[in-house]
Order: sequence, then structure tokens, then C-alpha cells
Amino acid sequence: MLRAVLAIDQGTTNSKAVLVSADGGVLATGSAPVGLSTPRPGWAEQDADDLWKSVLRAIASCLAAAEHSVLAGRVEIVGIALSTQRESIVGWSRQGEAVGPVIGWQDVRAAAWCASLPPSADELVRSHTGLRVDAMFSAPKLHWLLTETGADRVGTVDSWLTHRLTGCREHLTDAGNASRTLLYDVRELDWSDELLDAFGVPRSALPEVRASNAGFGATAGVPGLRDGIPIVVVLADSHAAMYGQGCVRAGMIKATYGTGSSVMTPVDGFIPGGCTLAWLTDQPLYAVEGNIVSSGAALAWTAAMLGLPGVGALMELAATVPAADGVVLVPAFAGLGAPHWDRQARAALTGMSNSTTRAHIARAAVDAVAQQICDIAETIPASDGTPRCLRADGGATVSALLMQTQADLLGYSVEVADVPEISALGAAELAWTTLGQSTTWSSTRTYRVFEPTLATRARTTSRAQWAAAVASVHT
Repeated sequence: MLRAVLAIDQGTTNSKAVLVSADGGVLATGSAPVGLSTPRPGWAEQDADDLWKSVLRAIASCLAAAEHSVLAGRVEIVGIALSTQRESIVGWSRQGEAVGPVIGWQDVRAAAWCASLPPSADELVRSHTGLRVDAMFSAPKLHWLLTETGADRVGTVDSWLTHRLTGCREHLTDAGNASRTLLYDVRELDWSDELLDAFGVPRSALPEVRASNAGFGATAGVPGLRDGIPIVVVLADSHAAMYGQGCVRAGMIKATYGTGSSVMTPVDGFIPGGCTLAWLTDQPLYAVEGNIVSSGAALAWTAAMLGLPGVGALMELAATVPAADGVVLVPAFAGLGAPHWDRQARAALTGMSNSTTRAHIARAAVDAVAQQICDIAETIPASDGTPRCLRADGGATVSALLMQTQADLLGYSVEVADVPEISALGAAELAWTTLGQSTTWSSTRTYRVFEPTLATRARTTSRAQWAAAVASVHT
């Protein structure tokens, strides 16, 4: 029998399942979409049961792919590794039934409540969590959810999925996901009573926090899987991507291009108000991170507005012009994330003239993704000065145009992972290591490399145009 880890990567728009062998080989994959609704401006919700069912569909698709290959009957799943979207929250009853929707990480319904908090609340959050008060994080959403629904149990998506994978027996989360809630003290490695009081979240409703590779129960009653398969590892998706990219030392930077984007670099220790906890194994690994609210979402929005069938068509249209010709899109549809942190900002399309074409607007959308990554990367240089490269992953990295634009605007190389399932593989690699298998996947991974070709003056001009457009949308 061929031993494999089943890596489940649950994201904002889809769920993936990947069978990974001990040498890092991808044996089979499966995926299933999951819906996202916006019932009010600034709200972002998913159906909790549909999200769980999307995971089941992804698993079924993956197992079917294995059975219809030369691997039929030859694969033994020895463990599960879970990678999930961060900050989104779920509430459920003691019987295991969801009491409302998943409130997504991009949801800003609690923004006004956050703004009403005294400065001391932000200081408290920064000192314990390394983060800042913002509606993107879990605690403001949990405050809203508990006020509106009275849920018995609450948690992030990883907690909801481990609950369901274990037959509703476990209520657990890993330290990395917990660190994104604004409720977890990342130095004491426990829920903070001060923060729980500040956000009105009872400890009894929250999951037990474990190290990222400490084990999270075992499967029970999951269609297609035998009972008793250990859930070996749980990681947040951006953290799993960083692990999969081999970015484990200070000075290494990775960017994940998804619905939003995460730019992250490890640091040697906790920085009050300036870092997050990526994972906890034998010791915690801290990282400086910046979060972009709308990157892939900006591409999808622009494609729809231009009447294009999808992001692929948008990229093709954008590639027909050498530049945006002064057009700048600031995709602040739900405000701006790092490093600007202005949730009242609103989107803008500037610099148009009577010669502007649909292609220029498409190109501006591509530029907007790369410009936002630059804004964050410039705040977290490598330990030896300017970073030598940025390691990129996520769905949008299939676009050579976007990756070349990124390298041009950064002024240094961009290395794109050779596999699209990097979050799943990162979680699987940690799982195999935990199971006692020596792994070297990250160090042997190959990359597509994009070197900057844009002249320094042109890059400076483009960055200045972007900065001016961003300044114009601030409230």
C-alpha cells in the first residue's frame, strides 16, 4: 500500500483535497466551489453547512480521481492535514448545528463598533496579539455573532471543520488560527482573559487551543473515509503557504494571491503591534504580515464590470496594451487593509481620458494587485536590507503578466511556486514531519522566476501615481 496524507485546503471560494505521498508527490486532487453572499454592503457570508459539504465534495472528487488511476486500491490514508481560511467565524449549538452563516474574513459589519472602542482597547490588543483592532479579525465578528444568535460554541473555520470531521466530538483550534482572533495572547500562548472581557466573548464558548501539530482528534462518520484517521496538523492557509514555500527564516518573504492577499515574513521574536503567530510546534514562529482586502476579488470585479467571462479573459485583454496609460484602480471595495488601514476608504478609478480603452482598465486592475503587494513589501524589508526575492503562490500566479508586473514594480525577482496547491502541501509537509517522515520538499521545490525589466524612473513614476490615487480615497 502507498501511504498518503489527505490535505484539505478550505478557502474563500473553494475547497481542495490533495493526496500527498511521503516524498511530497501529489497523487490525486479534487475541488469543489463554495458560495459567498453579500446580503448587505460590507457583509460577506457563507453557508456553514454548504462549506462543510464542499469539503466532502472535494474529498470525494479526490478519492475518485485516485480510484480511476493506477493508484486504485493502493492508497492508505494515514493522516489528515487541514489548511483553512483565517479570521472567518462560525457559531453552532451543543448539538453541532450551525446557528447562522459563516461570517467571512472580509466582512466589515463590525467596523463601526471597532471605531467606537477607546484607544486603550487597541493598545491592549497590540500588546497581547501583535495585531490591531480591525473588523477583518475574528473578535469583532464574534461579538456581533454572540449578541445576535447566542451560539453555544464559536470558532474559526478550522474549528468548525475539525468539529465535523470528528463526528462533532471535538472543539479545537490551532495556535496560528487562534492568533488571528484578537483574543489569543501569542506570548502566553493562551486565550487572554483581558481580551475576552474587552470583546464580550466567554472562554467557555471557545475551542481548546493546541500546537499546530499536536493532533486534533480522528475522523468519525465522514463519508468516504474510514473512522479513526488522525487529524495530524491544522494550519491557517496563509501560514501553511509560508511553510510550504520554505519561508521559515527572517528575511524571507512570501505573498499569497487569493481573494485577498497575505504578505508575510518570519521574524526572530514577538513585536508588539507588528506581528502575528504563524504556527506553534516545539516553539512559536512569529511573522510580520500585511493583509490586502481585495486582490483576486478586484480582478473578478473588473472582469465582470467589463463584461468579460472571467479573470483569464481579463488577463488576455490587459496584455494587449503595454501599460495602463495613467489609469489607476484603487480597489477599496471594503476599505483598505495594510499598510493603510482605512476601512472607510472607497474604490476609485482615476486617470482616464477619451483615449482610455477597456484594455487600459483591465491593465489597471492587474497593476492594482501588484501595487498593493508592493505597499506591504516595502514595509517589511529583509534583514540585510532590500529583499532579494518574493516567493509567490495562489491562483493568480498562473498569470505571467501579473508576476512580471509584480517584479517590475518591486524592482527585484519574484519566484513562483511550481505547484498550485502550496497551502495544502505546506500542511501535508508538516503532517509528514510530525508522523516521523524526514521531508525536504521546500528546499527542492522549483520556481518560475520573473526578473524586473522596468526602468527605475518608470517604476518610480508608477508608484507615485499609485500613491496619489490611494491618498485620494482616504476619508
